[in-house]
Amino acid sequence: MAQNETLKIMTDLTNKNVERMNALGELNLRAWERMTARQMDMLGFFMDQTVRSMKLASESKSYTDLVKAQMEMAKEVGERMMDESKTSLKVAAEVRDEYREWYKQGMAEVAQGLRVPAAA
Repeated sequence: MAQNETLKIMTDLTNKNVERMNALGELNLRAWERMTARQMDMLGFFMDQTVRSMKLASESKSYTDLVKAQMEMAKEVGERMMDESKTSLKVAAEVRDEYREWYKQGMAEVAQGLRVPAAA
């Protein structure tokens, strides 16, 4: 194999690897953004609930009213946490599928590169 051919093969291999790593980086960034958005939504919800709890504590006319309102809030938080857990699992499954597709695509490219007949 001539030196120029070897250099061309190495250049092609390097370019393909850079493309694969860029795709992986983009995939990681999208996953991070999606999960961070979920966490920020929950943080906002908890902040709202905290403000609501403080407001209830100062505005409740009786202890019974306060306890009832707190029980209702606890129910809302539980329901929201369950919904958020389901959503997070769905997002995790989507991200897993994206990683799997990235991996399959990379393996297909490698296999294709191995099938190229060597010049004699």
